[in-house]
Amino acid sequence: MDLWSALLDILILLGAAMLLGALCERFKQSALLGYLLAGTLLGPNAFNVLPSYEAVSAIAELGIAMLLFSIGLEFSWRRLRSVGAIAVGGGTLQILLTGAATALLCRLLGLDGPAALAIGAVVAMSSTAAVLRVLAARQEIDAMHGRNALGILLLQDVAVVPAALFVAALGMGGGIAQVAWAVVQALGLATALAGALYIVVSYALPRLLGAQLVAANRDLSILLAIVTAAGAAWLSHSLGFSPVLGAFVAGMVLAESPFAVQIRADIGPLHTLFVTLFFSAIGMLADPGWAAQHWALLGGVVLLIVVGKTAVTAGVVRLFRFPLGQSLATGLVLAQLGEFSLVLAILARDSQVIGESLFDLMVAALIVTLFLTPFLAALAPRLALAVGRIMTREHKLTAAETLAGHGGALSGHLVIVGFGPAGQRVAVTLIGRSDLGIVVADLNASTLDLARSYGLQTIVGDATRESVLAGLHIRTAAAVAITLPDPRTARQVVQMVRALAPDTRIVVRSRYHVHRWQLDVAGAHTVVDEEDEVGARIAAEIGALLPAG
Repeated sequence: MDLWSALLDILILLGAAMLLGALCERFKQSALLGYLLAGTLLGPNAFNVLPSYEAVSAIAELGIAMLLFSIGLEFSWRRLRSVGAIAVGGGTLQILLTGAATALLCRLLGLDGPAALAIGAVVAMSSTAAVLRVLAARQEIDAMHGRNALGILLLQDVAVVPAALFVAALGMGGGIAQVAWAVVQALGLATALAGALYIVVSYALPRLLGAQLVAANRDLSILLAIVTAAGAAWLSHSLGFSPVLGAFVAGMVLAESPFAVQIRADIGPLHTLFVTLFFSAIGMLADPGWAAQHWALLGGVVLLIVVGKTAVTAGVVRLFRFPLGQSLATGLVLAQLGEFSLVLAILARDSQVIGESLFDLMVAALIVTLFLTPFLAALAPRLALAVGRIMTREHKLTAAETLAGHGGALSGHLVIVGFGPAGQRVAVTLIGRSDLGIVVADLNASTLDLARSYGLQTIVGDATRESVLAGLHIRTAAAVAITLPDPRTARQVVQMVRALAPDTRIVVRSRYHVHRWQLDVAGAHTVVDEEDEVGARIAAEIGALLPAG
């Protein structure tokens, strides 16, 4: 085997991934399915057309490390805080409850304690790469279930560090106290590694290179990212950790550095390469013959994973007072195993915590659930809609009766749909007008607590439902302000309001210019285009700074 043979195999793999990915996109499916299929067909357990498979696997392992580096680079503590309690509280509960329930079931099925705990950790993780890619393609990251999924995924990204250390400690044997002590020691080493990286990246490199120099020379930012990721992966491997873990920690550290913005912009094309290599590498691990021989076992495990993770995640999200439909949609989106599941499964196998047959089962379940992810993501908003309709029919206390308790029928009032930052700004600006009553509708009960603290009338309800709009007295409202960030939901609300109240003025927010025409066609009187507004504001500020001429 030489370098050129390995390069040829990589070209064949990437070429097949490109063709099959394009074919999937042609049939309105996610390109990720094509990448998985390419690896499966070309791998050693199918047509075996990659003679330098070992070299490809090694390079793919580096690709996995670099992918998780880019995922870590997208993470920041500020982003985690911005998602809210669902990220920290919901994500923590989802991991602990999913892991505990899986471990308990595995024990009941006869697995020993360490193996059951390791499988619990594997099943608790979902795929950040697949979920965010599918949600972005469907323009649903700003939807409620998309934001909830993002928050939980961010927490999972953080939790992979202690999870990996925990699985590695299970392989050392001993009782609970010994495993706990091993985890503490490993966490100490991992913290030291992260601290060293933070000092180098945040203090030493800015003095050596300077943020302005990196911004001016695009080559330097790319080289900095690659050297940091590969160096952290090597150092992590040398310390006895997974190289993937070191690369991910390096990405998290760089995300808080002065170089973060420039590096994110410059490694975009490399991220595409990493994603393709990662999913193709997972496909190469697949054994279609084994899956066909054990199809009943595999099907049962996949069903348990999808149904179980959906139920646990939905229950956790429901605890944070989100509607049942949106909670179930979040659970469906996160019902797969993910890239960290593979990392933990490999670590458990290498530590002899699980055997080869159990590892094959987990890899097969990972691949099948990843195949299902685009279909589950497509089903999620439909399920939320259907459950919302059922819940609306079953509730005896209608939205109209709820508002009547605040003072009877309303007329000439303002309805604000969505009480995020944009809706809050609308309310704060207009709240002083004594002639204008304000009613807020939102699905997030916590944001409505804030609205009630302003003295506003509120309804927890889906404004795409006719009964909710009727309860908002939409026909007698002076105007409706729709501040929802999700373009699809905003368009549905506009259409419903226009159908029920032809004379009510509708002002709607559009996050991106490309969606403006859809809102116009739906019946909005005024569309506030954020990109236009930002451009006009920037131009005005620049004009004010320049000398008159």
